Amino acid sequence: MNITAESIDNDAATVREICRRVADQPGDARTLVIDEVRRLAPLRTANEQELLTDSALARLSGLGELEVYLRDPDVDEVMVNAGRSIWIERHGALHHVGSLESDTVDHLIERVLAPLGRRVDRSSPIVDARLPSGARVCVVLPPVAVDGASLAIRRFAPDIRPLDAFADTDGIGLLRAVIDRRCNVVVSGATSSGKTSLVAALLQTVADTERLVVVEDTAELPIEHGHVVRLEARPALVDGPAPITVADLVRTALRLRPDRIVVGEVRGDEILALVQAMNTGHDGSLSTCHANGPLDALLRLETLVLQASPTWPLAAI
Repeated sequence: MNITAESIDNDAATVREICRRVADQPGDARTLVIDEVRRLAPLRTANEQELLTDSALARLSGLGELEVYLRDPDVDEVMVNAGRSIWIERHGALHHVGSLESDTVDHLIERVLAPLGRRVDRSSPIVDARLPSGARVCVVLPPVAVDGASLAIRRFAPDIRPLDAFADTDGIGLLRAVIDRRCNVVVSGATSSGKTSLVAALLQTVADTERLVVVEDTAELPIEHGHVVRLEARPALVDGPAPITVADLVRTALRLRPDRIVVGEVRGDEILALVQAMNTGHDGSLSTCHANGPLDALLRLETLVLQASPTWPLAAI
């Protein structure tokens, strides 16, 4: 049963009271919650009581108050702003769905990061990581987050959309020809515009006899291919091992005998290794970048190269 954001908002006080009463009680959590729902909401319909039960159980486990939105298949992203305000992205539109106490947000952040072995504090206030579900989480704390802790959890569709979902018949023919002729491809667009989804669809058309090496900062690209190696960067950790950057992994990818190199997104000095790979026999490579159109994408790539290596001549780029 889907739980709507509206039902949670309307019954938030009841859900909090249910959780307060059962939090420290021994026994089966569902049984305890059902008993409290019947005591506190005896006049509700069976369906409403079930919604309250599911909401309370979501708050007690998983990611607490955010769990209900993450269970909704229509929700792509859940955001907490300034330690209080909850927003979700559903079908491409943003909706304000409630608020949290700041200490609850701190607890949720700990609950998200603890199983990942990651830590965030004022000395290291930014964490970007991948959840076991495949969702991407970004946490930013003060003093970097000026108005309070911010959290964003981005979910990715488990199923790869077919190529014909992105273009008409003529467009599909062009896209297939680009892959078949081993053109180097950079997919550009704004945030949440479908760049990763399009790359995944393009990779579906690559024959399994070709070896793919995929490099990502945070693994999020869904791939169904018979011959693929996936590499994920390792961030710098306090008192932890040395970081492994996307640029490091692109150079490693060159030694793994790739037929095609796929870089999830270029946004730093990894552009140098990727451009060199594209120009030295690794045709058919793919990547994405944030830009508003093809010309802007080329200018963006030029800028990244010059930022990473100011001595490179434009003609070489």
